[in-house]
Amino acid sequence: MEQAAPDPERLWQPAPLEPLSHPDAGLESMVGEETKGARDEGPGDGTMTENNFSLKKIEISVSEAEKRTGRNAMNMQETYTAYLIETRSVEHNDGQSVLTDSLWRRYSEFELLRNYLLVYYPHIVVPPLPEKRAEFVWHKLSADNMDPDFVERRRIGLENFLLRVASHPILCRDKIFYLFLTQEGNWKETVNETGFQLKADSRLKALNATFRVKNPDKRFIELKHYSDELQSVISHLLRVRARVADRLYGVYKVHGNYGRVFSEWSAIEKEMGDGLQSAGHHMDVYASSIDDILEDEEHYADQLKEYLFYAEALRAVCRKHELMQYDLEMAAQDLASKKQQCEELATGTVRTFSLKGMTTKLFGQETPEQREARIKMLEEQIKEGEQQLKSKNLEGREFVRNAWADIERFKEQKNHDLKEALISYAVMQISMCKKVGFGFSEGTSIFRSAGKFL
Repeated sequence: MEQAAPDPERLWQPAPLEPLSHPDAGLESMVGEETKGARDEGPGDGTMTENNFSLKKIEISVSEAEKRTGRNAMNMQETYTAYLIETRSVEHNDGQSVLTDSLWRRYSEFELLRNYLLVYYPHIVVPPLPEKRAEFVWHKLSADNMDPDFVERRRIGLENFLLRVASHPILCRDKIFYLFLTQEGNWKETVNETGFQLKADSRLKALNATFRVKNPDKRFIELKHYSDELQSVISHLLRVRARVADRLYGVYKVHGNYGRVFSEWSAIEKEMGDGLQSAGHHMDVYASSIDDILEDEEHYADQLKEYLFYAEALRAVCRKHELMQYDLEMAAQDLASKKQQCEELATGTVRTFSLKGMTTKLFGQETPEQREARIKMLEEQIKEGEQQLKSKNLEGREFVRNAWADIERFKEQKNHDLKEALISYAVMQISMCKKVGFGFSEGTSIFRSAGKFL
């Protein structure tokens, strides 16, 4: 007979507190509930207003990248890349898209937007930005962040980031995100006025909570382990792919030397000249085909890199949960301490090895009036502590419910995206092998015909 699984609602309790609800309850309705309560909710007609817009009605694209020079905060000249963001409305009767807004943004402004979203939506797996500097490079790729090929791949990644945010049922309704797409001037000042930097949790506090929390939620521990494993596996896969790309690139390019040999050989042969010239041509085609092949592979590698960076977004949700759990435990511990002090004052029992016991021995017993005043003060603090503990408990329950709903959404998205990417990669490899096989079959037929003259 199977044993019943332990109630996950008890995993959060540092003391006999009000239990937390199971995150799986009501998952199907969570998106609708969260969307209804999202910040800056606009009208429900789906049109693009200051507070609400939908991907079904709006097209977002990062269409261009431009190298610029300017002054930084230290008044020093710097070179950077700006990206043109265009939004188009497709709500017209003729079905044609109409350009509504276009503006230029730097990569640092994308970072500012994401940092803001991380602070205001800690329960959401916020989409990651593409790499700022090239990682997992191989021989042909440049590690320079101003390299045109790298800038183009990052442009595609930034566009994908905006589409991820715009397709999220909660993030798409944020006013700051809307202004990011429509307000070029003073956008940074608008973000800073929200004071999100002051609300951000410090790394030291998060690290302290990680090691000092007593009753961590097993589900979030497993999620953290999963994110670590996901990052490790994808990193290893990308490193292996970079080594294979290096080796494959060398193998293909060697055939370019064979092509030159056959072309030069054809010049001194009479009967076999045409066949050798054709063989040299096939070798050159084969050698040059690797550039397009690896360029297509780089597209799939970038898709894997996106989920490599998603692992850190998952860990950010886990860290926020640990901080909330730690605050809950500290509030419960403080409340228990005040209750014990009040009980000791009411009964007159004093522990010898305590601060109260030492002060009693040094300064003598308190007067009844002093004791009553202290009891009254402690009772007020206990009431405040109980309200605070209840508030933190409810806040924790809501965070778990909302976070788990978004994690389930992320898992569905991840499974779909990686499945599509791997299938497309397999189809691309099959097509590549067919082309290579056709080229070699043509080459062998030429060699057979040329062999008659040897």
